[in-house]
Amino acid sequence: MGFCLSFLGRFTYGVRTLAGKVAALVFLGLPAFGEEPVTILALGDSLTQGYGLAQADGFVPQLQDWLQENDVAAEVINAGVSGDTTAGGASRVEWSLTPEVDAMIVALGGNDMLRGLDPGQARANLRTILEVAQGRDLPVLLVGMQAPTNFGPDYKAAFDAMYPELSQEFGALYFESFFKGLGEGDPSELQGYFQSDGIHPNAEGVDRIVEAMGPVVADLAERVE
Repeated sequence: MGFCLSFLGRFTYGVRTLAGKVAALVFLGLPAFGEEPVTILALGDSLTQGYGLAQADGFVPQLQDWLQENDVAAEVINAGVSGDTTAGGASRVEWSLTPEVDAMIVALGGNDMLRGLDPGQARANLRTILEVAQGRDLPVLLVGMQAPTNFGPDYKAAFDAMYPELSQEFGALYFESFFKGLGEGDPSELQGYFQSDGIHPNAEGVDRIVEAMGPVVADLAERVE
C-alpha cells in the first residue's frame, strides 16, 4: 500500500510538472509538442536545384537549415530544374503542387533572360503560375531577377518590372533579387561567391543568399492558414 501511494504521488507530481511545462510553453507562444510544419514548394531552375554543389550546400538544404535554426516550422521541397525557364515552370506547376503543399516560392526567369526570350512571354508564364497558386489559396513568394543591359534598356525595363508588378497584382510576397544577399559591391569582388562559371553561387554564396531571403520565407510560412 505504501508503494502504491508513493507511486501515485510520483505520478501525480509528474502530471502536474508536465502540465506546468505545457502551460509555460503556451504562455511563451511556443508549440508544446511541436506544431505541424508547413510545406513550401521551391519552384525554380538551377539556382534552386543546387547546380554544381554538394547536396547539403544547395539553396534548399541551406534554407531548410536556416528555418530550423530560427524555429520556423516549415519543410521545403526542392522543385528546381536546371535549365528551366518560366515556360517550363508554368507547364509543371499544376502537378508539382501536390496536396500537402501549403505555400510556394517562385524563382524563375534567369534562363529566359540569359536566352534573350521575350519578357512579355515570361510575364505571361509567371502569371500562369501565380494564377494556379491563387486558385488553390496558396501564399507565394515571388523572387525577382534583374536583366543586364546586353539586350538594351527596353528589354531590361520590361524584364525587371514584371516581378514587382505581378507580386503586387497577386498579393504575393516579393524578394527583389535572388542574389540580393551577395551585396552590390564591385563585381570582381562578388565573384568570390560564385562558381567558376560566374553564374551559379558557391556554398558561401548560397549561405549569404539564404541569410537575406530567410526572413521573407519565414513570413511566407506565417501566411499559411
